[in-house]
Amino acid sequence: MELIRNGFPRVVITGMGAVTPLGRFPEYWEKLKAGISGIRRIQSFDPSNLEVQIAGEVLDFDPTEYIEAKEARRMGRPAHFAVTAALDALKDAGLTIEDIRSIRERVAVDFGSSLGAHDLAQQASFGFRTKGRRPGPFLLIESIPNIPAHHISRVLGALGPLVCLSTACATGTHSIGDAMNLIRYRKADMVVTGGVEAMILDYGIAGFISMKGLATGYNDDPAKASRPFDLNRNGFVFSEGAGAMILETLERAIKRGARIYAEVLGMASSSDAYHVAAPEPTGLGAANAMRWAIQDAGLDPDKIDYVNTHGSSTQANDAVETLAMKQVFKDHAYKLAANSTKSMLGHLLGGAGAVEGIATVMSLFEQILHPTINLETPDPECDLDYVPNEARDARLTFAMSNSFGLGGQNACVVFGRV
Repeated sequence: MELIRNGFPRVVITGMGAVTPLGRFPEYWEKLKAGISGIRRIQSFDPSNLEVQIAGEVLDFDPTEYIEAKEARRMGRPAHFAVTAALDALKDAGLTIEDIRSIRERVAVDFGSSLGAHDLAQQASFGFRTKGRRPGPFLLIESIPNIPAHHISRVLGALGPLVCLSTACATGTHSIGDAMNLIRYRKADMVVTGGVEAMILDYGIAGFISMKGLATGYNDDPAKASRPFDLNRNGFVFSEGAGAMILETLERAIKRGARIYAEVLGMASSSDAYHVAAPEPTGLGAANAMRWAIQDAGLDPDKIDYVNTHGSSTQANDAVETLAMKQVFKDHAYKLAANSTKSMLGHLLGGAGAVEGIATVMSLFEQILHPTINLETPDPECDLDYVPNEARDARLTFAMSNSFGLGGQNACVVFGRV
């Protein structure tokens, strides 16, 4: 097997971990295939005074499985999720912390977050303003977006590059692509990568209600709320969680006899340069990211068999993403399969691309496509094959995962079957 592709070391995925409203990996993947929704009435606070009372919450989660209780109390919820997903991925890869520390200067962490630990920031603000209680010395530091990545590197003892990208909803996908490039350019031999978000807080929900971004009218039927590409979609569902991958050189993976899920072939990012919240209506930014990612992978567009779409369930996003896919793939757009993981998970913001990347990789690995649930009424503007409502066996060689974020930040990554 060739160890070099297009002049670069080949980069493969050997371990994955996820903390999601559908459980951890691999339970998460099994529930995706079964078309099960993780959207429920909010349980972490009383949402009765809000128009939207549903979200994709991670329930029954114990951070002390991997983190000492005293330390866990000082950490924010995003760091709990990130460390858990990363250590699950390490275990899935057949590696130990001792393995990492034996090559520690060649191991990088490239793990993003969009918003950081707002739970801790809110705690600090509330305590100071209502009780005059000065925040603890590390409370605000623990709330900033790069701290989950810090905790992963500290727990593992990884001394290579430590990177935290924060590109809104594109964060997880952007991080995976950036991790690939760390290995390509020989800055690391192994990277723990992914993304995380945990901000199901009352003012977070209220803010997105004000923006008119959330799905409304589903408080009594939460599982029906996220409806990507359906004519009657009316917004996304706020969610939380983390996804992690272990990336390493193909050469190293072969030498240690690792199971290889897939190869990371290419990535690209682009800007809409248009609006803080609305997608550029011609699809130019999204199309550029897709086209450039495919070029970076050394492929022609008609080689892509499957696209895990951003598919957020908003009227504008789903129509523009479909339009952009038609620009990139032309007639082939009607031959490939596309689906939306958000139909079951909701939108994990900075964690979305990471958990959707896992779904894309597992589709290649098992040759099966999970469904886009709640696609009941076709939209004439969204007329591609979105794998509606039931999983499907498929013959897949190359796949792409899309993430398009607030601020017009777009990222796409291409995977290949090994």
